Amino acid sequence: MHILITGGTGLIGRALCHYWIEQGHQLTVWSRRPEQVAVLCGTRVRGVGRLEEIGDEPLDAVVNLAGAPIADRPWSKARRQLLWESRVHLTETLLAWLQASEQKPGVLLSGSAVGWYGDTGERHVDEQAAPGADFAAQLCVAWEDTAQRAEALGIRVILLRTGLVLAKDGGILKRMVTPFRFGLGGRIGNGRQWMPWIHIADQIALIDFLLQQEQARGPYNACAPQPVRNAEFASELGHAVNRPAIVPLPAFALRAGLGEMSLLLLGGQHAQPARALEAGFEFRFTHLDVALVDLLSLH
Repeated sequence: MHILITGGTGLIGRALCHYWIEQGHQLTVWSRRPEQVAVLCGTRVRGVGRLEEIGDEPLDAVVNLAGAPIADRPWSKARRQLLWESRVHLTETLLAWLQASEQKPGVLLSGSAVGWYGDTGERHVDEQAAPGADFAAQLCVAWEDTAQRAEALGIRVILLRTGLVLAKDGGILKRMVTPFRFGLGGRIGNGRQWMPWIHIADQIALIDFLLQQEQARGPYNACAPQPVRNAEFASELGHAVNRPAIVPLPAFALRAGLGEMSLLLLGGQHAQPARALEAGFEFRFTHLDVALVDLLSLH
């Protein structure tokens, strides 16, 4: 297949590129820094700075993962605008280009997040649940609504609501593991908030699986079937690095320093991958302790 990827130089995009190149697919990455694509994604991956560079080459699939990191800094007015533009406006640009293309791909898989549901507290949520009302939820809703418009072009649309992706070379685990190795890790707030997580290998496998399922369309939760509370996550991570996890991060400090963005850390979702399981996808990593051992033992 010839697959176009946006966000190809990010954590998930890089892993996808390396996996799909080994599978023999032809890959094109649309990037603000196309000169870095070969270095980050592999020498056999083509980088383009403008969609028009693709020309009349037919595409089989588009995977839309672009978006500035949502948890890197507080949500100032300028940061909110950047988060919106890098997801919603970029997807609008992609849709306009697809509409003008004579040969359209069969499927668009577009990124989203379990933040679509907002902070769900103790409620179990699957893909049938209603969206939340905070900024992160509104961002995901707008992102999905924009991607969904590709259906009117005859393109099958899959919306992937991803949880916390655990990987050894980036993402939340890389940020957390250093303080935990020094014995400075612990729960966040009261530690009762749910953390829907997924191993990077399952994330890649699920994307590949859904692209090949001709009946797959609409939202899918990309998270392991066994979410954990934040306190359990901290305990398991401390155990994985042989350190106690007894230094809590107070909620008031997060709220004071991060403002509304603190909801990402103090809230959570007890999300279930109901539709992926119904479709027959099998997770390799269903328990957090096994996932952490697999990732951290490679360091």
